[in-house]
Amino acid sequence: MARINLLPWREELRKERQRQFMISILMTAILGVVLIFLVGMMFDQRINHQEARNQVLRNEISALQTRIKRIEQLEQTRERLLSRKRIIEDLQASRSMTVELLDKLAKSIPVGITLNAVRQQGMNVTLSGYSQSNARVSAYLQSLDVSDLFLDPQLSVVKTSQRPMTPVEPYEFSINVKLRPVDKGEEEGYLEYEEFDEEGGTD
Repeated sequence: MARINLLPWREELRKERQRQFMISILMTAILGVVLIFLVGMMFDQRINHQEARNQVLRNEISALQTRIKRIEQLEQTRERLLSRKRIIEDLQASRSMTVELLDKLAKSIPVGITLNAVRQQGMNVTLSGYSQSNARVSAYLQSLDVSDLFLDPQLSVVKTSQRPMTPVEPYEFSINVKLRPVDKGEEEGYLEYEEFDEEGGTD
């Protein structure tokens, strides 16, 4: 005799499948939430790590900026000191050159020449005076040319003097000449000699 299952097995099978499907969906959802949470934590850790590195870099940059400002201040101080040193060297050179200029002028003036003005602008010097003749002026130019202090003497003016009562020196002249640049080695040697003289008391 055939057996007939009168229970609603298809309905039970459908419900079982739906239950398993819901369980699988729930497990998938839970797994997805866990994965999202883990990925979020991983990214948070990376972000925190990168923020910590960025903070270290910002601190290093701030320290470097402080050092750069200090270096800039030192550079400005160095430039000021160098500027003062150059001014002192120029004053020292001009002082020694003035003495040498006057000494060389006194030795280079030939007989029959009288200087009445000496004007200096930097390394350029203008000599003005009176002469007995044009030949005396030429001799003065040659004397300046052979001097080791003067360079390229040029006669700019020579004419009959407008001064009254000048029968002895009837000619008026003007000469432009350049000064020889100061040798730094000679200048430093001069300074060292002066320092030794002040400290040691030797002549």
